[in-house]
Amino acid sequence: MITLRQMLADARARLGGADAALEAELLLAHVLAYPRSGLYAHPEAVPTPAQAAAFEALLVRRIAGEPMAYLLGRRGFWTLELAVGPACLIPRPETELLLEQALLRIPQDAVSEVADLGTGSGALALALAQERPRARVLASDASAGALALAHANAQRLGLASRVRCVRGDWFEAVAGLRFHVIVSNPPYLAADDPHLQQGDLRHEPRAALVSGAEGLDALRTLAAGAPAHLHPHGWLLLEHGAGQGQAVRALLAARGFAQVSSVRDLQAHERVTLGQWPAAAGSA
Repeated sequence: MITLRQMLADARARLGGADAALEAELLLAHVLAYPRSGLYAHPEAVPTPAQAAAFEALLVRRIAGEPMAYLLGRRGFWTLELAVGPACLIPRPETELLLEQALLRIPQDAVSEVADLGTGSGALALALAQERPRARVLASDASAGALALAHANAQRLGLASRVRCVRGDWFEAVAGLRFHVIVSNPPYLAADDPHLQQGDLRHEPRAALVSGAEGLDALRTLAAGAPAHLHPHGWLLLEHGAGQGQAVRALLAARGFAQVSSVRDLQAHERVTLGQWPAAAGSA
């Protein structure tokens, strides 16, 4: 009968690549409900037929390119462990820059109204709520499946009382409401972007990735509509593609935002652009 040691060796060979060993361990540990260390504490253990079949099914899906986050049903973001699935974009480390910039503009000692538009799994909204306990956070998404994941994550993390999940497309979800900070990681890839045919992006929801011919449609909508939903001196913070900083700055400046600037990520790409709605501009 095949042992855990043999299963891992076979899986590594079939997966190939630099991450083969790690991925094989994560998938097998997931099936067995072991910590990864348990695989090596008992390498001669023999799985049940059902466990072996479940591992084989996951292995086949991974070889076909399905993202590890979807196979495991989870992904870490900031200090949170989030449930994820094919209904939502997989949270990425780059988005932590957007979170960090938002936290700089949300006081710890005052009540703030915060919105995360296009929340997906709820990554930004939940991390903001955890780091700023006095903030009241609204998380919205047009996708019922994504919003269900966000709500489930909020409940599991004990944040449901401070994160309200609302279904709606961009500002439809926040009609009549104003916020001190609005954040969004919207779709920003162009329809013909070659990255859509590579890696995890092949399996993620297209609506969460693509936004028109230039990748700017959602960003235009957010820049145009945000002033009607911001308090005076409120902030809009947007994640975008590495080559879109100049275009997004122009959108915010043309709409009347002040203190418009872009922040670079660890690869020195302009990744987040932000602006403050001036008090003199009133309600927009």
